[in-house]
Amino acid sequence: MLSVFVPSASSLKKLDGANLASLPADAVWVDLKSPSAEEDKAVEKLVGIEIPTREDLQEIEISSRLYVENGARYMTATLMCAADSGNPRTTPVSFILTDHRLVTVRYDEPKPFLLVAAKLARSCMPSITGDMVLLELLDGVIDRCADILERAGADIDAVSAEIFEPSADRGHASKYSQILLTLGRKGDLTSKVRESLVSIGRLISFVTVDIDTNSRWSKEQKAQFKTMQRDVQSLTDHASYLSNKITFVLDAMLGVVNLEQNNIIKLFSVMAVVLMPPTLIASIYGMNFKVMPELEWQHGYTLALIAMLFAAILPYMFFKWKRWL
Repeated sequence: MLSVFVPSASSLKKLDGANLASLPADAVWVDLKSPSAEEDKAVEKLVGIEIPTREDLQEIEISSRLYVENGARYMTATLMCAADSGNPRTTPVSFILTDHRLVTVRYDEPKPFLLVAAKLARSCMPSITGDMVLLELLDGVIDRCADILERAGADIDAVSAEIFEPSADRGHASKYSQILLTLGRKGDLTSKVRESLVSIGRLISFVTVDIDTNSRWSKEQKAQFKTMQRDVQSLTDHASYLSNKITFVLDAMLGVVNLEQNNIIKLFSVMAVVLMPPTLIASIYGMNFKVMPELEWQHGYTLALIAMLFAAILPYMFFKWKRWL
């Protein structure tokens, strides 16, 4: 799908590119979402640049993601998609800057694109350019990553409290299975966010080099990029911290499970030792020899039961005295 955004008074108007015979001269943002080969060729003809294919976007080498060609700056970053769903994923998005015009190529729907398009449709500077749209998109992407990490951190704290705080639910296998699933999902989400932040950081560093040598960027835009660079670095560090915390909580949970398993094994071991002496007495008097004087005793059965009871109590009291229970 091809969308073209042009300034209209104090907002950005979205046009359906399929109905355009030529690109408006004042178009500042051309957005290609899952473009067909025909749409790629049409934009290449209208803008005068080569549009990277889906295979090009999936390249991971820095030289294939950040480069200058025919005066246009090609920048590809990995963005988060569907972070609020049970199946978060990442998608490569290409940002192409040429003549104060921005071209974006994507094959998914990162939420910042919808938010930024809606924001600019409400209000924007009359003199908006593709450079400003790029700043808005990057700012939206960074804010989105921050929100995802904040929610992930809160969920990890909740799981940590559930593990370490005393609870009557301890020992339920279903509870631990749910905790494992939660930690696994948050770990996967955090690693994806970190991957996205690293790619955005590289993109901003690439633009920053251009900022220092190109007069197209205003002083305010340079300051914005510097601020975003610091934000990305701090969020990357926070994502690493969350990954370490997930590992710690996972190790702690496995330790708690191991302790509970040891307590169960300990209980069975104590029961076996406590019941061993009564079992010995019962075995002795269960032998079928003809000459067993105790069998003739009137109160032999009662005495045997009492002996078995004391034989069970004495080991138990000994364990309690030694504080093994």
